[in-house]
Amino acid sequence: MIGRRIVLSAALLPALPASARAAEADLRAIERRRVLPQARAMLAEPPRTIAAIPAPRSPGGRQDYYSEGDYWWPDPANPGGPYIRRDGRSNPGKFDGHRDALIRFGRIVPMLAAAWEITGEARYAAAAIRHLRAWFVDPAMRMNPNLQHAQAIIGVNIGRAIGVIDTLQIVEVARAAALFAQRNAPGYAAVRAGVEDWFARYLDWLTTSPFGVEERDQKNNHGTCWLLQTAAFAAVAGRSDISGLARERLRTVIIPTQIAPDGRQPLELARTKPYAYSLFNLDVLAASAWLLSERSGDLIAWRTSDGRSIGQAIAFMAPYIADKSKWPFAKDIEYFDGFPVRHPALLFGARALDRPDWLHRWTMLNPDPVIGEVIRNFPVRQPLLWVD
Repeated sequence: MIGRRIVLSAALLPALPASARAAEADLRAIERRRVLPQARAMLAEPPRTIAAIPAPRSPGGRQDYYSEGDYWWPDPANPGGPYIRRDGRSNPGKFDGHRDALIRFGRIVPMLAAAWEITGEARYAAAAIRHLRAWFVDPAMRMNPNLQHAQAIIGVNIGRAIGVIDTLQIVEVARAAALFAQRNAPGYAAVRAGVEDWFARYLDWLTTSPFGVEERDQKNNHGTCWLLQTAAFAAVAGRSDISGLARERLRTVIIPTQIAPDGRQPLELARTKPYAYSLFNLDVLAASAWLLSERSGDLIAWRTSDGRSIGQAIAFMAPYIADKSKWPFAKDIEYFDGFPVRHPALLFGARALDRPDWLHRWTMLNPDPVIGEVIRNFPVRQPLLWVD
């Protein structure tokens, strides 16, 4: 559902100064100023897939994605033995080459697609399509459509189900592909079948493999990230049946088990980075609901019989996005100063629930963080691929 335009009348924003109302009246104008300079700089960026990045500890082939667990470290008491967990503390020595390439891909293609949507200039679509061809179509360069070796733990395993979260970084690549297909982007017809086939194959792995099923059943942000990926990839692959199952899962499993009646997210608050995890999961919840809604954001407003809702979760976090100093829980042990950023939950919630104050706050936040760990936990970056 690409075609949703946010053009807010001044009457909806009575509490804001005229300058703020003017800035927020047209999302396209906001994004034009931000997107075009960055997209122009990306036009000459060459595709670089995982096939070009050696992974010495990977048990797979050169086109098999490989990453290592973030919070796993060498054991000082047993050098050379199995790694041990230090929750919330990222090991800088882990192999990140493939994930960094995936994040780069997940930033470049959506940015170029947004620039094409704004300008209609074929050069932006052509540049994005070069990357899509390399990652999904080129037999020598494409990534194999599975994550059998993601977030491995050295000395323990060669891949884990929770590694499925790594492909959250290409949800907006899927949104770009959906936009190109819907709007008949110049040159996209040559790669469309290959792109859709890749997403169909990956979706099949995501929904039927042991790792995919295990990740689906995770009760915290991992289960939410599985849901958003499933929804986004099903839209590209034309699998309305899977979209329907994802919609039902959001209502019957995700919202009832992850959101308390007052809007807090207990499973995320229990982590060593409760602020960032609450924001991250909230963004993924809101994006899932926006994508799966049959009418503009109806699943954001939807409530369980005891009052649990994504809208309530946004309302719970909104004051702490506006003023982090009021956060009543433990501070994150890492990167606490890197958040908040321009969290899409505020945008989706503002649209679904008619909350201009949330939209105003969204416009005031940083849309382009530079800290790698913050970028990784901010995967919905291009609003024009979601609302129009």
